[in-house]
Amino acid sequence: MTDVMMHFTPILLPVFVLVGWTLMMLAWMAAVRLPYIASQVGRSPEWGEDVGQRTADLGAQMPKEIQWKADNYNHLLEQPTAFYAVAIGSAMIGLGVGLNLYLAWAYVILRIIHSLVHATINRVPLRFGIFLLSTLCLLVMTVNALMQWIN
Repeated sequence: MTDVMMHFTPILLPVFVLVGWTLMMLAWMAAVRLPYIASQVGRSPEWGEDVGQRTADLGAQMPKEIQWKADNYNHLLEQPTAFYAVAIGSAMIGLGVGLNLYLAWAYVILRIIHSLVHATINRVPLRFGIFLLSTLCLLVMTVNALMQWIN
């Protein structure tokens, strides 16, 4: 067994999976946005050389189905950063197995489902329910880590 594998904590795998998923969403966003932008530049004054100087302005000029991918990519750079900190911290203090590992996988699976809903049908009540469940997983992981310090 290599030194790297000897130090591998199972909770790191969901971290790497979520990073990989985030990069997949970046690729999906680019695959739909860039061709659309290229098709629009020069067709009207709002698609001139300064297009995209403000992300909000660019998003407002796109069909909502295209913008949903970008919105979700941005979401994957928000709360999941707290997940990364809690998961890596949990790995460092020996809480990268058992309940925290199951919660980490649940968090990642729920975030992937959230992305698919957001990027395709974008039903807000459904998306919000999935978000709440993933947040609950993160909350319990955080409480578990804090309880380790108290005990």
